[in-house]
Amino acid sequence: MNRLVQRLGWPGTIALGVVLVIVLVAVFAPWVAPYPQQGVGAPNVAAKLSSPSAQYWLGTDHLGRDMLSRIIYGTRVSLTNGVLIVTFSLLIGLPVGLAAGYFGGWIDEALMRGTDIFLAFPALLLAVLMAAALGPGFLNSIIAVSVTWWPWYARLARSEVLVLRGQPYVEAARLAGVSHARIIARHILPATARPLTVQAALDVGPALLTAAALSFLGLGVLPPTADWGQMVDAGRKFFPARWWYSAMPGLAIFIVALAFSVLGDALRDRKGGASRGAA
Repeated sequence: MNRLVQRLGWPGTIALGVVLVIVLVAVFAPWVAPYPQQGVGAPNVAAKLSSPSAQYWLGTDHLGRDMLSRIIYGTRVSLTNGVLIVTFSLLIGLPVGLAAGYFGGWIDEALMRGTDIFLAFPALLLAVLMAAALGPGFLNSIIAVSVTWWPWYARLARSEVLVLRGQPYVEAARLAGVSHARIIARHILPATARPLTVQAALDVGPALLTAAALSFLGLGVLPPTADWGQMVDAGRKFFPARWWYSAMPGLAIFIVALAFSVLGDALRDRKGGASRGAA
């Protein structure tokens, strides 16, 4: 434990603990949720819009469903959104950045100008336009956000490769006749993994926040699937009289996004410290 604190600091360690708890809650949602059937969408009209109590700790929604159970099941959707958006963005941006940085010349120019086209639009606006064009849905919202996020990974990968391709061991491999694909796979790609991993950890929180924004606008996950953004949108019609309806899922979004951001900052600081120590 002390070693972990030394590496990440207290804020990073606490954030890691929160992230692990959130993951466990998502995995064991059917056993953690007080009312699993309501968590997956079963109504309970007799208890609709009940205030927080011993029976319903966080109150109920307009269909009488337990808010705590809905938020617990929504953890699965939100975490999946964040992780898949970052993964898809990496799968698109990493090859683009590797090719642009390693080969340079007209390949670099063409790929980076194409990247700049996507960067020219505000990310959220482009995500909304893409989601509106594709239509609401879980996979469509992930694709819409990923399309706006991959250019940042392409830029980051390219900047790392520009430094690495001039290293003596890369030059030696090239002079020895090693193929470009082998050089990228053995020497370039592993060295770019750490900064990209840190950036990915930083981006999970904003990614799930953006996905929640699409759901809030009706362009994300469709009912009756529990989704935090969708729950905030449904609850605003009853605010402030039934404040818990919007406040509780909003608080969940805040906690998860903050935990991933603090953890990402801790990993980035550790990377910086390791680099200074090596120097």
